[in-house]
Amino acid sequence: MKKRVFCAVLAALLGWEALQQMNGTRAPAGGLQMVQIISGEGKQSDLTAVSANRVHKGNLLLVNKDYPVYPDGVTSDIISLEELRELTTGYALLDNGTRLSKTVALQFSRMVEAAAGDGVSQFLISSGYRDTDKQKQLYEEKGADYALPPGHSEHNLGLSLDIGSSQMEMSRAPEGQWLEANAWDYGFILRYPKDKSDITGIQYEPWHFRYVGLPHSIIMRDKHFTLEEYLTFLKEQQSFTVKVKGTLYQISYHSVDGSSAFIPIPAGQQYDISGNNMDGVIVTSQL
Repeated sequence: MKKRVFCAVLAALLGWEALQQMNGTRAPAGGLQMVQIISGEGKQSDLTAVSANRVHKGNLLLVNKDYPVYPDGVTSDIISLEELRELTTGYALLDNGTRLSKTVALQFSRMVEAAAGDGVSQFLISSGYRDTDKQKQLYEEKGADYALPPGHSEHNLGLSLDIGSSQMEMSRAPEGQWLEANAWDYGFILRYPKDKSDITGIQYEPWHFRYVGLPHSIIMRDKHFTLEEYLTFLKEQQSFTVKVKGTLYQISYHSVDGSSAFIPIPAGQQYDISGNNMDGVIVTSQL
């Protein structure tokens, strides 16, 4: 154990390159589980190296006029919904060329299936992923009052979609009402609520939903947080545990300065790492 603790301290003091040279090893791409550490309470954690680009990758990225989408931030599983018809059962596409993260499309399909069970079934997707060229075209056509510049729209991530109703506008449609009440259970948030425009900088958009995943969407619903408020909350809390849908989670924020940082991950647990697109990463572990 002394050797493990020594290596952890040495890594923190001398940096990743120094430890590589001492051990004669090289890091694979992405994070690396380096050293197992044991706390005074006997809890084991894996000390993991996280590179600076992880700040700009993940489901919890803040994207707005101040924080653009980095190339690493675009989700890697973008698909054409038209080409996977099994993912479009139960809703229509306004544009057959609509693209979206496959993960998000799967969760959306689960969500509209549940809505159909409640008698709500006239959903359509009017917009999904947009590349920077498409965003630039939209910005030039609509202007700054109705569109964000390329690289500064959540649609450039692949995690956001505009959802409509074939019956009426979303602010009055049963589809809009159902989503406002239930989308959180499937990892989605209403990104621009009507009473938080002073925080988001965007007027109420009852059609714009963003995927952040569980348990984050449930916490945001219960605390009435926007994404901006939630990320501030995580940074203030540093680390906490919460039970969502019967599962206990540990959520912790870690600052990432310079080229890399070393963060503890609960040993042997399923976890996810997401950047906030600003200054750090959030680790979400199932306990």
